[in-house]
Amino acid sequence: MAEHPAYPVGLRLSGRRVVVLGGGQVAQRRLPALIAAGADIVLVSPEATPSVEAMADAGELTWHRRRYEDGDLADAWYALIATSDPAANAAASAEAERHRVWCVRSDDADRATAWTPATGTSEGVTVAVLTTDARGRDPRHTAAIRDAVVEGLRDGTLVAPHHRTRAPGVALVGGGPGDPDLITVRGRRLLAEADVVIADRLGPRDLLAELPPHIEVIDAAKIPYGRYMAQEAINNALIEHARQGKSVVRLKGGDPFVFGRGMEEVQALAEAGIPCTVVPGISSSISVPGAAGIPVTHRGVAHEFTVVSGHVAPDDARSLVDWAALARLTGTLVILMGVDKIGKIAETLVAHGKSPKTPVALVQEGTTAAQRRVDATLATVAEAVRAEDVKPPAVIVIGEVVTQGPAPAG
Repeated sequence: MAEHPAYPVGLRLSGRRVVVLGGGQVAQRRLPALIAAGADIVLVSPEATPSVEAMADAGELTWHRRRYEDGDLADAWYALIATSDPAANAAASAEAERHRVWCVRSDDADRATAWTPATGTSEGVTVAVLTTDARGRDPRHTAAIRDAVVEGLRDGTLVAPHHRTRAPGVALVGGGPGDPDLITVRGRRLLAEADVVIADRLGPRDLLAELPPHIEVIDAAKIPYGRYMAQEAINNALIEHARQGKSVVRLKGGDPFVFGRGMEEVQALAEAGIPCTVVPGISSSISVPGAAGIPVTHRGVAHEFTVVSGHVAPDDARSLVDWAALARLTGTLVILMGVDKIGKIAETLVAHGKSPKTPVALVQEGTTAAQRRVDATLATVAEAVRAEDVKPPAVIVIGEVVTQGPAPAG
């Protein structure tokens, strides 16, 4: 008899009994989705992986620590059969057939009454893929199709432009440290759906080159501000475009709330009654050292790291930093926007007790093709910056963690 394709359907399992047989890797992968669906989960297995055991300890499922017994599927709406005992799997599958319980089997899909699709989600849409030919038994094939569809939904390339949801308002998007691949999935999707993008100089520039020509891109540094300060001019540009019914993305480098003045923009939009969505970004304070092989913490070396803005010198009356306290810390010090002030910063730290031999690394243009690393100490860093012509943007790392990674190239 010819084989017929599976009939796709979405199961609403909230509050309904679901039985899982086996507490191994298959259950570990499948249980989170069942928990998210609100199912009343009963796990039957003499043992379980640490992750599955943690789910039971958290009260997310009921665990019977024994082998399968006939009758375990009574009153179940759905069953996942994934034990390492073929005989038990076959007996459970037969019970499911008798009681008309839809069940999936990890060891023999052909003898199951249901198949588990490759699934993914994007902004409230669930994608479930089941192939209908002989390749339907190959999970790699269905997963590859799933991944392609979900990626298309997330970056906005799958849905036609006139079908995209462009909600008026502003999205404050952290673009990450520079590498365009390090923006979040949500940030990339919002960029693709925008009408206007107002970008910082330190935002990931390569992302702008990928945008369709109908998206208006505005360089924040070139917004005329006349009687306004630059930040006020940016705030007003965001408000004006949003009030025209446009979907606006404010693209900032790193994370919007880490020395990015993001909260000032959020406050201005709130006062103007403009809805604003904040999309966090990967901060350069962690990612740039990591890209250069420097862990900001390392077991036995640093139990804390402190991120400091270096745009104001230690002896400037405007400084809010307690440099004397920082000098007493034994962990890692990460300084952003401090290239031109590093000489004075190093001098101040040493004056307050930091060893002049403390290692320092400067990572310029981190995560980009132009990335380079210059190593020094607090005693030599000022001269190293001059000799190596280190330019912003650069992240400065001070502390013993600088010496923990592989030796820098060159």
